[in-house]
Amino acid sequence: MKKHFALVVLVLVFLLSACGGKTDKANDATPSSEPASSKTEMVTYQSENGPVEVPANPQRVVVLTRFLTGNVMALGVPVVGVDEMSKTNPRFEEKLKDVEAVSDESVEKIIELNPDLIIGLSDIKNIDKFKKIAPTVTYTYGKVDYLTQQLEVGKLLNKEKEAEAWVTDFKTRAQKAGEEIKAKIGANATVSVIETFNKQLYVYGYNYGRGTEILYNEFKLDMPKAVKEATAKDGYLALSTEVLKDYFGDYVIFSKNADEDSSFQNTEVYKNIPAVKNGHVFEVDAKSFYFNDPLSLDYQLDFFIKSFLGK
Repeated sequence: MKKHFALVVLVLVFLLSACGGKTDKANDATPSSEPASSKTEMVTYQSENGPVEVPANPQRVVVLTRFLTGNVMALGVPVVGVDEMSKTNPRFEEKLKDVEAVSDESVEKIIELNPDLIIGLSDIKNIDKFKKIAPTVTYTYGKVDYLTQQLEVGKLLNKEKEAEAWVTDFKTRAQKAGEEIKAKIGANATVSVIETFNKQLYVYGYNYGRGTEILYNEFKLDMPKAVKEATAKDGYLALSTEVLKDYFGDYVIFSKNADEDSSFQNTEVYKNIPAVKNGHVFEVDAKSFYFNDPLSLDYQLDFFIKSFLGK
């Protein structure tokens, strides 16, 4: 009888243990403990380097280039890491105040950020390491025009319709403003874009940020002949005070950096340039004006409408 009782007890213990094991395994298999990759829907993006599997709805993006930060932000996609220059952009700093500053050398920090997508330029360092952290897509700067670039970023982030809508709206607004500005200042009026950078004054040509895309591509305004010839190769030219009048158009956009030396404005040479004497020099904060992403382009367009038309 005792042997029979002991046997029953052992069977019960075995059954209870087995049930407990099944419960633990069931808990271990809950969705919250599955690897992130198994929960994330992936799509194929045709990058300039071939197809890349990327998340269909990225939520933790690291952008390693200041040239694309605004493109991602404009589409409402969360960023967890950006370059230092993007963080100090007055137009971006409030939105990016809690975002980490990173570079293509911040491998360990980027690992800690646990990104689901990394975006950079084609010449970034450590690209093989980044590809092991998360899907990594790079672009060659200037390979496509500024509007096509936004469409590409839209495809990458599964926001193509939103990107297309912005491009269409922007071109409509820019064309209307350009027609009004030309009607006011004259179809033959010339415009120059200058900037103080790294202790030097520069003048800029086509597609070099700082509003040049809008002025010359969308508004179809002219730059002085000297500027067109001098910037044809590199897109910019360093200027000395003595030659300013040769490169200043009827109107001048001065992308002014408060951290740089702008003492040339105190010289008689500068003060006697027609654009200066006529009050046709429009100054703007350089740090807000560098780039040609949608957020920067919208700001530049508003600035030009206000400056040229007084609206």
